[in-house]
Amino acid sequence: MQVTPSSINRVLGNQPSLSNSPVGRQGGAEAVGKTFAEVLGALSQSENQSNALIQQLAAGEDVEIHQVMMAVEETDINFRIAMAIRDRLVEAYREVMRMSV
Repeated sequence: MQVTPSSINRVLGNQPSLSNSPVGRQGGAEAVGKTFAEVLGALSQSENQSNALIQQLAAGEDVEIHQVMMAVEETDINFRIAMAIRDRLVEAYREVMRMSV
């Protein structure tokens, strides 16, 4: 699974809120959880791919260095995206906890 701009925008809040959509408020939490799980899955897959390429390169197999570097950079970008999403989720949780009932 690739990290798509729409999944990132949905979690980072760059699109209309889920409370205005047919999903509703309770379904919004599930959608965010599903999207974050997809992002983590993409991160794991990207990391496994780059690790395999690094191991092949270290073993002296015929691997292009630019492929290895692109895979490592893709993993780095996916990790940064996952950290940004995590930070936004933590920020949203803290904001909810500050609300008075």
